[in-house]
Amino acid sequence: MSQKIRIEKKQGGITLVYLDNPPLNLITLDMTAGLIRLFSELGTDDLTRVVVLSGSGNDVFCAGADIKEFEEVRDDVVNKKLKKENEAFLRIENLSKPVIAAIGGTALGGGCEIALACDIRIMSGDAKIGLPEIKLGVFPGTGGLYRLPKIVGVSKSLEMIYTGEPLTAQEAYRIGLVDHIVEREQVLAFALELAGKIAKKPRLALGAIKKGVRRSLEISQKDAILYTLELSGPVFKSADCEEGIKAFFEKRTPRFD
Repeated sequence: MSQKIRIEKKQGGITLVYLDNPPLNLITLDMTAGLIRLFSELGTDDLTRVVVLSGSGNDVFCAGADIKEFEEVRDDVVNKKLKKENEAFLRIENLSKPVIAAIGGTALGGGCEIALACDIRIMSGDAKIGLPEIKLGVFPGTGGLYRLPKIVGVSKSLEMIYTGEPLTAQEAYRIGLVDHIVEREQVLAFALELAGKIAKKPRLALGAIKKGVRRSLEISQKDAILYTLELSGPVFKSADCEEGIKAFFEKRTPRFD
């Protein structure tokens, strides 16, 4: 597809999405529009069970926004840029299917914020990740302020955003910002292997798990319990549940639709 995004359909229900604006895979207004459209389509694509999001090339996942576009949006940056980017990243976060970020290189600014919207983050051992917006006299406006604290805590988030200094992969792993560190040339293969394992699981349960976890971060424990119960009914009545129980007693691997 166009709009600086490229997709590949892999076997087993995996869709590989590339941020394709080399050499730095910068986020442009065009790319943002493409992400909104693509992740809307993926939500209703029955052939997609898991999404892997990667940067085109081996050196950079995404180095953030294209600063050359700033002049044309500064007079109304909220409506011309930030609202659309927030919508795009929300589409990624709220997709009813698991999304894995394969961070094979630098992830800065908006690139870090895209990764924060994903469910699982896999990072190259020699890559860096951070939010350097303060160095431009601004701050992260597309998720850094509210997603990062949920993942690494308030004080560490503030330190990262106040200083604008990037973290090494090892530092990011230590604070829980990324989930796996692998060699650069193995990042995508590792992500696809993990996606393959997840894709074999029942899609209704996967969607309910994602909804339940995401929603529980925003509501009280009491409401989270009620929401879990609401999600449980359809899952326990599903054909996948029936197959899972049958396979358990027959001592075989379940075959989910």
